[in-house]
Amino acid sequence: MADIRIGYGYDAHALQAGRPLILGGVDIPHERGLLGHSDADVLYHALCDALLGALALGDIGQHFPDKDPAYKNIDSGILLKKVFELIGEAGYRVGNIDATLRLQRPKVAPFIPRMRRNIAEILSLSVDRVSVKATTTERMGFEGEERGVSASAVVLLLSDL
Repeated sequence: MADIRIGYGYDAHALQAGRPLILGGVDIPHERGLLGHSDADVLYHALCDALLGALALGDIGQHFPDKDPAYKNIDSGILLKKVFELIGEAGYRVGNIDATLRLQRPKVAPFIPRMRRNIAEILSLSVDRVSVKATTTERMGFEGEERGVSASAVVLLLSDL
């Protein structure tokens, strides 16, 4: 019988001039990017937390502390890959992912297919098992006021243990 685990992750970062806007491993043209110790990819960070949470392995900050210079400006795809390796070592595989980005601007719909492919490649999934959606908050909250971007993710992990 398969062991099934579900994990949820959330992340948010402020927008700041002079930083790149990287979401799902895609560099998106915009006048501001996300502030953070790493590249601040909120989508990849939410996925990391969802994967870690499904197996009660803590959170991204425990595994990749923002005080550690080794992670300064690191590509968050590398972090996601390391988390995926931990999942495999525990005997699990990813069943599917459902993620949502929240931001007022820029419109990211044209970039979502590439985000899905990036995630599928890192997590050894077919693209049809990766859902990424984007929404505005109708100008409400920090996302709607264009002060930041947030992402949430739900993952299903499976094991035949």
